[in-house]
Parts: sequence; C-alpha cells; structure tokens
Amino acid sequence: MKDETKIDPITLEVLRNAIQSVAEEMGVTLTRTAFSPNIKDRRDCSTAVYTPDGALVAQAEHIPLHLGLMPTVVRKVLEIFPADRLAPGDAVIINDPYVSGSHLPDICIISPVFVRGRLLAIVANLAHHVDVGGMVPGSMSTAATEIFQEGVRIPPVKLCSGGRLNRELLDVLAHNVRTAEEFYGDIEAQLSANRVGCKRLQELAQKTGVEMLGDYMREVINYGERRFLAALRDVPAGSYCFSDYLEGDGLTGDLLKITASLKIKERGISVDFTGTSPQAKGPVNATRGVALACVYFAVKAVLDPDLPASDGIARLVEVVTPTGTLVNPRFPAPVAHANINTAQRIADVVLGALAQAVPHKVTAAGTGSMSNFTIGGKGIRQRYYSYVETYGGGQGAKRGQDGMDGVHVNMTNTLNTPVEVIEMSYPLMVERYGLVPDSGGPGEFRGGTGLVREITVLEDATVSVSTERCTITPWGLEGGRPGKTARCLLKAPDGGWAEMPGKFTSAVSKGTAILLETAGGGGFGNPFLRPPEAVRQDVIDGLVSRDAAAEEYGVVLTEDFQVDIEKTCEKRDKHRAVPSSTQKSKGFPHYP
Repeated sequence: MKDETKIDPITLEVLRNAIQSVAEEMGVTLTRTAFSPNIKDRRDCSTAVYTPDGALVAQAEHIPLHLGLMPTVVRKVLEIFPADRLAPGDAVIINDPYVSGSHLPDICIISPVFVRGRLLAIVANLAHHVDVGGMVPGSMSTAATEIFQEGVRIPPVKLCSGGRLNRELLDVLAHNVRTAEEFYGDIEAQLSANRVGCKRLQELAQKTGVEMLGDYMREVINYGERRFLAALRDVPAGSYCFSDYLEGDGLTGDLLKITASLKIKERGISVDFTGTSPQAKGPVNATRGVALACVYFAVKAVLDPDLPASDGIARLVEVVTPTGTLVNPRFPAPVAHANINTAQRIADVVLGALAQAVPHKVTAAGTGSMSNFTIGGKGIRQRYYSYVETYGGGQGAKRGQDGMDGVHVNMTNTLNTPVEVIEMSYPLMVERYGLVPDSGGPGEFRGGTGLVREITVLEDATVSVSTERCTITPWGLEGGRPGKTARCLLKAPDGGWAEMPGKFTSAVSKGTAILLETAGGGGFGNPFLRPPEAVRQDVIDGLVSRDAAAEEYGVVLTEDFQVDIEKTCEKRDKHRAVPSSTQKSKGFPHYP
C-alpha cells in the first residue's frame, strides 16, 4: 500500500463485499453447471479469489478444508507458472496432493485475471470428482498403500492456453477414470466458474481502476491481520497441549496419535505437531496443506468466527509439521482418507488445546469424521457409476448452545444427496435415513445426534466406508458426557447383519444392504443442570429416549410427556448437581 492514510474504511468494506460476491458467484456457477450429484447437489466444491502472488483475499462459504489448503496450491502453481508464463484465457489444472495438499479426487483449476495486460488477481476453484481412477470406484480405497493406487496424478499443467482448451490432455485424463461423462461435465463447469470470476473482477476494475482495486485487495488482507490480532488479545497467553487418536489406518486398527502443542504469544500463535505418530501405511496421511487448513479453521472459529477469511490469519499463525508423520508424510504415502478422517482429528486436537485457554468459546468434540460412503460398479447398460457421499453427525455442544443434529462439522459442510437423486442416478435403494436417538452426549447443553442411512445395492458393486469414533467416544467439555460412537453393519442377501470395521473396502453382491450410523457430539456441562423442559422437548422430538432422560438427565416423564416434578426432584437430589466449572478436567479424553 503506497499510502495507508488514503484507505477509506467505507470503500474498503464495499470492495471487500464486492470481491466476496465474485467468489460466491463462481460457486453458484460451478454448482449449477456441474454434471455429477456430488458437486451439483452436495456442493462438494470451493471457490476463491487471490492476489497475483497467491495470497487469499476472499472465499465463498464452501468447505473449510478446501479453502484452507487452496492458498498452498495456488502459491505452488505460481512457482511453476509465474506471471510471465501466464496469459489471458489460461487455466492450470492440478490434483497432485504432494503439490496441492488435498487428495486426488479434488481437482483444482486456477486462472489468471488480466486487465489491460496487467495481472490483477488469481481465481481458483476446487471440486471433488466422483472418480479419478485407482483401485476401486470412487478412488477412495481404504486398503491403498501408495498413492499410485489411488488414481491418476495431475501435475500443474495448462488445460487452457489463451482461451483454447487442450482437448488432447482432457481426453487422456478422461480415459483414466471410470465416469468419463461426469468428468467432462464437471471440468467444463469448473472452467465456467473461473471465466465468471475473471469477468466480474475485470468489470470491477473498470469501475475502480486496476491500481486502486489491487491496493484494496491487499488492504483486505491487512484488515484481517489487524482484526485477528485484536481477537488474540482476549486469549490468555501460555502453552496448551492436547492429544487425540485415529482408530487405525484402514489396514490395522492400531491407534495413531495426533498431538498439538499450542502457544499463545503476544503477536501470534504457534502450533507444533511434534509427537504425532509416524506416517501410516494406509491412506490416512495428511499433507502439510491439509494440516495448515485445519489449524487456520480452528483458530479462526474460536477467536473470531465472523472474521472474513484471508491471508491475514495465516500471517499470524506458525505451524510445525514434522516430516514423515501423519501430518506431513513423505511421498508416495497414500492420502485418500486423510481429508475424511485425519483432517477432523487435527481440528479436534487444536480445538482441544484452545478449550484449555477459552473453554467458553470451544465446542465439545463432534462426530469426528466426514464419514465417507462410496458405492461403485456397473449399472444400466453396463455403464460405470460412482456414488460418493460424506455423512454428517452430531456437533459438539458449547456453553449456551446445544450441538446441531445430523450435520457436518469443522472441516466440511457439504449437503446431503437427496434420496430421490440417489435412486434416480444409481442402482441403489435407500431403506432408511434419519437421526440416531440418544447418540448426542448428555450435558447442560446436549451434543448433536448422529445420522443413520441404510442402502441396498441393486447390482454387484464395490463399497468403501470410512468413518471414525467407532471405539473412542467424542469427548465432552466442562462435565458434559461423550457422544455415542459410530458403527457400520453389512447384511448379505441371504444372511443377517454383521458388524464391520470403521474403515473397509469390499466387493458386495446384488441385494446386499449397508448401514452406517455416525457418531454423536459431546455434551457441555453437567447434564443434571439441563432444564427439565428442554429434556422433555428432546424426548418429544425423538432425540432422547424416556430411559435416557431419566438416567442421564434425572428427568422423569409421565405417560403424556409431562415432567413428573416429584420424581425428577428426587432423582436430581440424589445426584446433587455439581457446578460444571469444577468438572472441567472430566471432559478431556485420557487414552493409553
């Protein structure tokens, strides 16, 4: 900024929102023109605007994991394609996790924005494709031991040059995926989203002037830095450490430790993952880009959740990810399920550390996984299909607020695929879909409930399921109790239900049913301090059973769902409610 005194706060806010609207319109364009249900219905995609050197300016309200790691890929791509190698109409495609930071199904397309020959900005979007090759349909095998088994790797390469599509490259990629029709359609949607972003920024520059818009883009980042620094002053300085565990890597059930040492300093935060388990043989290894995204999300969510995301946050956060560990693996470690599970656990440990500093601002543990459910094979006319979905669960409760039921938490916020879309698009029958009663952790503020979905395959298929919190419960806070664990069951056409591990890939025959229940969220505060009327309403809503109301909350209901005041007082007197502030340590997990 040449002269910060010339920055007008009103103009800054107007232009900040204008740039934000560009990112939002890119997202709308992408979801409305995409081909696969995973993008057009579930909105498993993200869009953002960057400065010419790759600093985040604005992002749409999409997926925290994508948006947190996209600055990593944009900067890496700009190292390979600096400004003098870019031209109007160019578009660079990439999905290599060891460059982009995500997993292979997440394909990123990056485009420069030029105004009168000057590079004004970069626009980018990232979308999860339903198949990119590899061992199994959906490219999400839980048994992969190296990244080569997970699909086609795309290094940073120009998909468009001067507005001309490299059709030969696109054909090569499409020939290496099972669902080529969806691939072509979704790539075109991504290109369209970037074209819209370029056009809108060029129109904005015509109104403001290129230099002025560039100055204010940088000032948006400076504003984010100042505001984040102000929020940091409300957090007690000190060091806080927290650990949690993954329940195996898909090949074994051995616990894998993730630990974070968080230090609050006068002008920033440092997060050190030293002590985290070595990288796994199975596909739960998170690249450094994923780890950075999780840290940025957690500190922003706690310190200033309303702060517009920008590179200003990253300036004040230092992250140490030891090489060769779960949070920074060496090539060619498989990574497909790190986004699904490891990312959520990284966020959990950072939140757990922050809960020791500002417990009133942090939620208890949530469902702990994006709970990936993938079914693929050949359907009508022997055409390949790939159903990909991630399921929500219970959100952890916090002071003054119950956790939400059946939602995605922390690092993702995709929608569900409507039952009608599933059954119209794939040879699948949805038998059951709903919330799981009594799965939310009891507390003065109740944890959210998990989801259940049961699907029957109508043709032979391959199923991959990946979830967490099947044995280690989602922890509560301030005396709140943990949420219920997840579980997965499988029923062969001629057999009964069999318990399955939380992560498995298996061929199944026509008529097989798969049932997945996701974990609930932890509770916050002593359950016996929850107002009886709130417990009564939970029972009426089917979220808490009568037995749990009496046992966990000390609330006894009559046959017509009224609170039996005498019996309730008797039960609660026996437990003599303890002020939740004295039970802080009970909310934290203590594992071997």
